[in-house]
Amino acid sequence: MSRIDDLIVEYCPDGVEFHSISEIFDLKNGYTPSKSKLEYWTNGTVPWFRMEDIRANGHILFDSIQHVSQLGVKGGRLFPKDSVMIATSATIGEHALLKVDALTNQRFTVLSRKTQYVNRLLPEFVNYYCYVLDEWCKTNVHAGGFASVDMEGFKRYRFPIPPLPVQEEIVRILDSFSSLEAELEAELEARRKQYAYYRNELLTFDRERVQWLKLGEAAFINKGTYITKKQVIPGNIPVILGGVEPAYWHSESNHDGEGIVISRSGANAGFASYWNEPIFVSDGFVLDATPGIDMRFLFHVLKKQQAKLHSMKRGSGVPHINSKMLANNVAIPVPPLEEQQHVVSILDRLDKFTNDLSSGLPAEIEARRKQYEYYRDRLLSFDELAV
Repeated sequence: MSRIDDLIVEYCPDGVEFHSISEIFDLKNGYTPSKSKLEYWTNGTVPWFRMEDIRANGHILFDSIQHVSQLGVKGGRLFPKDSVMIATSATIGEHALLKVDALTNQRFTVLSRKTQYVNRLLPEFVNYYCYVLDEWCKTNVHAGGFASVDMEGFKRYRFPIPPLPVQEEIVRILDSFSSLEAELEAELEARRKQYAYYRNELLTFDRERVQWLKLGEAAFINKGTYITKKQVIPGNIPVILGGVEPAYWHSESNHDGEGIVISRSGANAGFASYWNEPIFVSDGFVLDATPGIDMRFLFHVLKKQQAKLHSMKRGSGVPHINSKMLANNVAIPVPPLEEQQHVVSILDRLDKFTNDLSSGLPAEIEARRKQYEYYRDRLLSFDELAV
């Protein structure tokens, strides 16, 4: 950080210029060309960005998932390259830098630097500072049925213009953090594919070589005791409804020690999770392995069959899993216990490295993300120059 400190002392020891967003940027709303006019959506070459593009491709966008034709462009004008689109309605608090001339949908307000500021503001700096603007947007929303940002306040928002050498150094530092995080994410994705590959290989057995049991024979299946949040007596026992995270915390448990919970209903129906502590199973089934079956081995087998478990959901409205179907329609291979434990020793190491938030790559990524956010907040805090 010493170089950025030196640059600030050299170029802006008394603070930096701030101007309102409406002074610095041309503001335009995005739009959706009429869906009823097929010619607007046929053979499209013009990028048309939506929230889905940010979710799929991040905060710097070079191309869109959907395209429109030139016929669908109002007045033939596109939002210029190096503009920033920021969500000012619906899912507020997201933005992206556009690296191509494009359109956006109506959920976004597009900020394009005015001519006199093009050479004073780096688009990459604007993109980073919009993380600060995102937070302002999330706390300045009109109440009502449809969330939208206070646009009058948005236009008045004070945006910093530090000297270009300072902007360049800030971008360099934050880019290095982003690059490292991207490398770690790519490695994690590769490791997860490796884990899935070895899980599939290690848990694929010749039907003639090992014994096969129905899940109801391989484990005791007990239904949880449904409890609402109002019925909970606050304590330190996790209440399991579905997924990995506890829904809330209770004062007593209904299962101790090792157990596998399979969520019973809702979007997470069929999700299998492993626990080795006192828990209160609410809307789910808890499995205890029968003698001769390692609990972690059974868990890995069920995770391999996760898609099958999800497909067992039945019923209109809130789908749910039937205990009889669970017991009778899931097949479990049962090799000798020593072989089970050998498989577990391999898969547990891979699982911990790829999924454990307290160690391995996920922990490193989370630590880097917190470090990045810390430095981003520090680097993007400026004193305003007195006039």
